[in-house]
This record gives sequence, C-alpha cells and structure tokens, in this order.
Amino acid sequence: MFEGFALEHVNLGKVTLRVRHGGQGRPVVLLHGHPRTHTTWHRVAPQLAESFSVVCPDLRGYGQSALPPDAPQHAQSSKRAMAQDVVALMRHLGHDQFAVVGHDRGALAAFRTAMDHPSAATRLAVMDALPVIEHLERLNEQFVRTWWHWWFMGQTDKPAERFINADPGAWYQSPAPDEMGEANHADLWAALRDPAVVHGMCEDYRAGLSVDRAHEEADRTANRKIACPTLLLNATEDDIDIHGDPEAIWRPWVAGELSSRPIHSGHHQAEEAPDELAQALTAFLL
Repeated sequence: MFEGFALEHVNLGKVTLRVRHGGQGRPVVLLHGHPRTHTTWHRVAPQLAESFSVVCPDLRGYGQSALPPDAPQHAQSSKRAMAQDVVALMRHLGHDQFAVVGHDRGALAAFRTAMDHPSAATRLAVMDALPVIEHLERLNEQFVRTWWHWWFMGQTDKPAERFINADPGAWYQSPAPDEMGEANHADLWAALRDPAVVHGMCEDYRAGLSVDRAHEEADRTANRKIACPTLLLNATEDDIDIHGDPEAIWRPWVAGELSSRPIHSGHHQAEEAPDELAQALTAFLL
C-alpha cells in the first residue's frame, strides 16, 4: 500500500499528524472523511503521484493524528484548526502553495483551507459535501431522518462515545477487506477501536454544529468567497443532492470558476471508483 510513499509523524507544535507523501510535480493534499483515515486514498494517491507531489494526512483526531485537549465550542476540532494544520504541514514539506482535495468531513477542512488561506490554495476539489450552514438552514424531516448521525454524534447531553466504544462493530460498518483493501481495512478498524479516535470524530461533528457554523456565518456576512477554481465531485449513489443541486448551493460561496461532475460510485469514491476519480482529479489539477 502506497508503494514509494514516505510515512511520517510530523510534529507541528500544537498537534502531530501522521502523513504519507510521495510523487513529483505540483503539490496536492488529499483529506479523508469520516470515519476513514488517510489510507482510504491508497488506490488513488499512487495514480496521482505519477504527475503530482501527493500528501495524505490523517486529520487531527482521526487515525494516528493527535487531538489537542477539548476547548470551548469544540474549537480544537474546528475546520479552521484543521486548515491551519494543512497549511503548516504543507509548508513543513516545502509547499507554500498547493491544491486541496477533500471528501466528506475532509471536504469541510479543504473548504476552510481555501477560505482562510487563499494565497496557499491554488485549486479546491470537494467530494460529497456542502458547507455546514447550507445543511442546517434546510432542515426537514427527510434530512434529519437520513443524516441522524450528525445529531447523535454532535450532541453532548448523552455523549455518543460511551455507546460507540461499547461495541464499535455494532455502530460502524465497512466493506470487506478484499473490497476496500486489506491494509486500508485494518487501518480503519484499528482507529475505530481506539476510544481517543472515537472522541476525536465526535468532536469533529460537535464543532460542525457550533464553531464551524459560526465561521461560515461570518464568511457570508463579510461576503468572503473561495478565490481558486473549484470542482465538485458528486457520487451518483450518494445523497449529497438531498437539498437540491449541489452546484447551485455552492455557487454563492465561489468567486471564480466552479464546475461539477459525477463519479459513478457510492459515498466512498476513492475506494469504489479510484480510476474514475483519479482521472477526474488529474484533469482538474493539471
């Protein structure tokens, strides 16, 4: 898995991130979603490495990356904090400017990277995600029933960690090892059985319902928008269109070029349609 890539644990001061990096060319960072680790990219990253310098970290609180102590409004798990990690990591690896690709929760961190660090982010690719506020302002019965894990993991009155950690296998499900890759499967389940990671993932959702929303509200009030070219990659078998056309919803957030295309897969595009995804990203990033 990740042949030719280096594996490091990089101390960035406030947090230490596990990261794989390899390849040559323009830099691109790939950010995984919930509940995956960076190994979800194992079928895509080597293809991209033929043309790009590819960096795949575990987000803070996920996989083997650390999570700082809990802070008010769950700010230690905010997408702003994750974006700062991304910029610091890329600078550590010698990249002041780079493209950023994110899936699911990682797409929110990628979005925040482009918003907060416009001089660093050259291109943005968003996979199966919308700004948090765009979900929360469209609450309806269908969304709440379908995306109920947002509220379960995001609430604090009866923390979800207790229930998840009691039996991770009952809560989380994954494809078989031969479907998602044996090493990827093993890495995922090592993370899911780690109570510290479960807490980090819950804090990610708690931040989404609090501080992340506040940051997006401030962006909208100030009319801040994404400056770099942006691509939406929407899985045909997922439900990111639950509120309507994702491109139309993203349009007010993007100042420049915005395009979208389908990826013929379920939610985990990098595992289910790696060749199609790699081709789409290569065409956008070149």
